Amino acid sequence: MRLDRLLSENGCGTRSEIKKELKKGAACVNGVPVRDGSTQVPEGASVTWHGEEIAGEALVYYMLNKPAGVITATRDPRQKTVMDLLPPRRRKDLYPVGRLDRDTEGLLLITNDGPLGHRLLAPGRHVDKVYEARVRGAVSEREVLLFREGLAIDDADGAFTARPADLEILGREEDLSRVRVTIREGKYHQVKRMFAALGMEVVYLKRISMGPIVLDAQLAPGEGRQLTEEEITALKAQG
Repeated sequence: MRLDRLLSENGCGTRSEIKKELKKGAACVNGVPVRDGSTQVPEGASVTWHGEEIAGEALVYYMLNKPAGVITATRDPRQKTVMDLLPPRRRKDLYPVGRLDRDTEGLLLITNDGPLGHRLLAPGRHVDKVYEARVRGAVSEREVLLFREGLAIDDADGAFTARPADLEILGREEDLSRVRVTIREGKYHQVKRMFAALGMEVVYLKRISMGPIVLDAQLAPGEGRQLTEEEITALKAQG
């Protein structure tokens, strides 16, 4: 990849800004100052910008613990997006894999690996997406069976038949049921709509895993980190 493109995608500035800084010796490749933005950077090379190491990989993968109140979008002029939670200097070609509702928390993958993201979201891939939820009312074995059979949904957001899903009852808190739901598709508001079809309301929803990737318990809401090599390998094997 060209050096100026690599720097731009890592949030080091506009092409014109980068060009000016390059002339001042701001960038080094494998410890050697490089002033020509058209220079091709070898795969795996060490690249620094003003002495600070930057991501040299063509593809990057983040895990984010999305908090409630933040929208899943790459940009929005009025509302805070999940991209605003990443480091200010980051690649500009990143995007969230799928979406979580504004009030839904938990695991969100962010990458610039378009083909992998598409495969992870494809219904035919049957990638598990696991959520923990609190539902108003008493969830029973009846609901477990109906989820397992596949629910017909017909509401203001449209109609569809949800694929069979796993519903596990975790316990009760006053008038709420704590449950874990595993779905293998990603329809709009799917978990909420499945319970609504049974006359129940989801009052809290958090995604805890997607495929082989489990939300890091060390990440507070709003925090993120890059995936480990082991996690990336597992994710690619899934997708």
